Amino acid sequence: MKLKKVALFSNEYPPNIYGGAGVHVEYLSRALAELVEVEVRCFGDQDIIDGNLRVKGYQPWEEMSRNTDPRFTGATGAISRSLAMAKDTLDADVVHCHTWYTQMGGILAAKLWDIPFVLTTHSLEPLRPWKVEQLGTAYHLSSWMERTAIENADAVIAVSKETRKDVFDHFGAAETKTHVIHNGIDLEEYRRDPATDVLEKHGVDPGKPFVLFVGRITRQKGIIHLVDAIKHIDPEIQVVLLAGAPDTETIAREMNEHIAEARRQRKGITWIDTMLPRRETIQFYSHAAVFCCPSVYEPFGIINLEAMACETAVVASRVGGIPEVVVPDETGILVDLELERGTFFPRDPDGFSRALADGINRIARDPALARRMGEAGRRRAEDHFSWRAIAEKTLTLYEALIERKQVVV
Repeated sequence: MKLKKVALFSNEYPPNIYGGAGVHVEYLSRALAELVEVEVRCFGDQDIIDGNLRVKGYQPWEEMSRNTDPRFTGATGAISRSLAMAKDTLDADVVHCHTWYTQMGGILAAKLWDIPFVLTTHSLEPLRPWKVEQLGTAYHLSSWMERTAIENADAVIAVSKETRKDVFDHFGAAETKTHVIHNGIDLEEYRRDPATDVLEKHGVDPGKPFVLFVGRITRQKGIIHLVDAIKHIDPEIQVVLLAGAPDTETIAREMNEHIAEARRQRKGITWIDTMLPRRETIQFYSHAAVFCCPSVYEPFGIINLEAMACETAVVASRVGGIPEVVVPDETGILVDLELERGTFFPRDPDGFSRALADGINRIARDPALARRMGEAGRRRAEDHFSWRAIAEKTLTLYEALIERKQVVV
């Protein structure tokens, strides 16, 4: 039987996107829809039909938020929506889930509709201990859901070689069912934008170099370490932070305190704490002298790829899948990072912040180097990370699973 239809289960889907997993599902679904029918079931109220692509949103059962710790509702709500996604009539040939929020839905759908279950690991709960701040002890529930799904999946996709290794180290998943398929980039959408109207609207001087950060305010993204690096960054280099959606009130408070301290020491800091439209973010990428990704954990780091596609050099921490994207001294600079065992805290936070600043200063002070690294980044994005190629690899995996299931039956 030739594969005709794919079901993707996801927490995020436009317009409800706040992280890399949501970006991945958005573009993967579009690329797959050029090859087969695709149905996306996601958290929200979406109801979209666009050619081969069908998108349906699901709301949580209200009972999940009654008479309980408010921090639990992320996990309990995920279970209720996963059940709703799975029980609805499904005529797909394979179900493919993204993040622990929907992985219970994948297990149930596979059992109910007798189809292969694939999951993509965009991150792993054992490597994100700071999630306790957000989920409370429901972190144990999210971790259990993730482990159970990995153990029951017919195939596990890791977004980088390092993430595949993490799957083996923490879950012991069989090598034969664990595959590496990278994230991708829309090369037509993410390209250099010569306009500067968005920069000017937000008070950024397009005539002066600036370092850019794009991401959520979370322990994982290391934003506080970059803010602490500002005192070491050349004051002639503007600092632009597109940073919003704090995970917790605690880290939101920390961010405000550290920004206030940085502003007492120097000018030229622009913090935009709301998510900008993609076009505006692309313009910021396009004009940054350097993009900084100070993550303490990053399975892939799609934001680095977005910057590279816009011809911008990158300074990033040497963690997770980032070295598979950013080539040191060719498309950017990688900064070594050693964490305290079992935590998300650098052993030497001041040294890490200073090393980030050193990399930023080196590139931003040398326009020729920045230009050379930016051009090399664009070439690397074109050569290795198109969504069409990634969709074809994913489809090949689906077809192999279906063929294997037919043989077993």
